[in-house]
Amino acid sequence: MQPQARGSTINGSPTVQIHYRRPPDREEIFVQTLVHRSPEVVVTLLECTPLRRPVMVDGRVVLEDGSPVVWFTFPGERHDIGRFHTVDGRFTGIYANILTPVRFLDATTWETTDLFLDIWLEPEGRVRILDRDELAAARQSGWIDDATAEEAEREAARIVELAQAGAWPPPVVAEWTLERAREAIRD
Repeated sequence: MQPQARGSTINGSPTVQIHYRRPPDREEIFVQTLVHRSPEVVVTLLECTPLRRPVMVDGRVVLEDGSPVVWFTFPGERHDIGRFHTVDGRFTGIYANILTPVRFLDATTWETTDLFLDIWLEPEGRVRILDRDELAAARQSGWIDDATAEEAEREAARIVELAQAGAWPPPVVAEWTLERAREAIRD
């Protein structure tokens, strides 16, 4: 995906550039529409997710090339959250990337590093940790040190525990549906 100039817009709405690193040496820049900003959360919309292959959970497509995602970035947290959909806008579930806390370089440019583990929460409430094999391989290859890997594992376990207790994701994730995000950028 090509980065856009700072201060750019999509259909008249401000955008942010997220520099998303994945060890050992990959970086993608995601340009997303800013939907809502508060001290607790920044909500963005990626209207058309570019994917080489669909994201699958238990043999089911939960995100495909061109699908919209409403993203939630929480300053200081070790994860972000996405409301995943199919291309036609059908909600499929909640996905969280375990990552380094996002660094806000300025109001429109951010950076973070993926720590391999992900969390999947189905609409029916089943929650699980994904990609443990990727974290193990990264650790074995030296792409991530033991302390960082253990921190990622603790964060994933914490989220699962909160989800099982009905305390995760935070209410803002239910409040900002795809429809509401799209409406906010139309206004």
